[in-house]
Amino acid sequence: MAITVNSTTPTSGLLTAMGVGSGLDVDGLVTSLVNAKKAPQQNQITAQAATANTQLSGLGQISAALSALQSAMASISDGSAFSARSVKSSDTDILNASATTSGTAVGGSYKIEVTQLASALKASSGAFEKSSTAVGTGTLSITVGDKTMDLSIDSENNSLASIRDAINKASDNPGVSATIVNGTDGAHLVLSGTRTGAANGFTITSSGGDGGLAALNYDASASGGNGLSVITAASDALYTIDGLAANSAGNSVSTAIDGLTLNLVAEGTSTVTVANDPSKATSALTNLVSTYNSFVGIYQNLTRYDATTGTAGAMIGDATLNGINSTLARIVGGSANGASLSSIGISLQVDGTLKLDNDTLTKALADGGKQVSDLFGGDNGFSKQLGNQLTSWVGDHGTLAGRTDSISQQLKDLKVRQTALDASMDDLTARYKAQFTALDTLMSKLNNTSSYLQQQFDALNNINKK
Repeated sequence: MAITVNSTTPTSGLLTAMGVGSGLDVDGLVTSLVNAKKAPQQNQITAQAATANTQLSGLGQISAALSALQSAMASISDGSAFSARSVKSSDTDILNASATTSGTAVGGSYKIEVTQLASALKASSGAFEKSSTAVGTGTLSITVGDKTMDLSIDSENNSLASIRDAINKASDNPGVSATIVNGTDGAHLVLSGTRTGAANGFTITSSGGDGGLAALNYDASASGGNGLSVITAASDALYTIDGLAANSAGNSVSTAIDGLTLNLVAEGTSTVTVANDPSKATSALTNLVSTYNSFVGIYQNLTRYDATTGTAGAMIGDATLNGINSTLARIVGGSANGASLSSIGISLQVDGTLKLDNDTLTKALADGGKQVSDLFGGDNGFSKQLGNQLTSWVGDHGTLAGRTDSISQQLKDLKVRQTALDASMDDLTARYKAQFTALDTLMSKLNNTSSYLQQQFDALNNINKK
């Protein structure tokens, strides 16, 4: 604020200052000075933080795109995309069939005749008056295979219902369930094996007590003395495959034909046909091309330069991104195991994207996927080449993670700088306010003195005129 000393004439003051004294805008003046002081450092911090956040966002997009590419490679790398088979049963009322995940099923047809389904043993006791009727006391032993449980039955738990509960609640139950069925003749304890197959039938013996538990005895090999009557015998499934006899403890069979699971439903004959299924390979490779092109699109958006508008992408010239893009382009445009991706219909375009020729791919998959599988498989296959590079870029210890950590630390450092700058400017604001408040007080005093002197000069002039 400029202060001028005027000539001592009757019509002018000794000292004048625009806005000084009680009219001095201390807050506004201090704010302007502090902002001017802070601006260079603040602009630098703001610009660096904006750049860091932009890079962090760009790296996040690239990392997500590469992770998606890794996922797209999964079924191609493990070969499951090329070993898919279609499996059909000519009569699903007799049996259903499906390919296992092993991928070992080979093309062909199999005539399967089911002559017997596997079943679990089910047996019923004789009739008792009601479920609360006492059966007997002693020890009831139930055996399935090499496992046996012994139930101690006394007068407190010897009813039909209590014995049912003891069987079902036993922690060492070998595989038997119990229920009560009420008929016109009374209550029956019905015991069922929990697993099918001849070897999973149960035996029941009793000992000690009053002998009443003998009413529940059962041994399929015994010629007599059984207290239970068989409702359904324990049996294996019996079937033939192209005339070859086979059996299974269960009705779901995964060991009869390599790579197939048979689910037997009823007795009868059905033909199972296995054929190559290229749809999974086609879908996997189509997804691979699409995912790769998504990465290219993100990369180009981040590194573009529009000469017309003069605008540049957020990460133009970034060495990390350029290196990733050029490495991927080199791999997909190169060869693996003596062949290129173009041999199966995938070609690298001028704009950096991939293009899939479905006709060429269909022909390549006509051999059951062997040609395509050979191209991607092995230590020198495309799966290994791409997989190794992707692993080095993404993940907790990848290049992008390291770069991201570095930028995150930079943002933390900028936050510390911002805090320090704010604190420094707060101190400066306090000093300026103190100084200008003192100046305001001084100017107020000077103005008062100026007014007094002016009055004295005016009085002196008046005396001289007389």
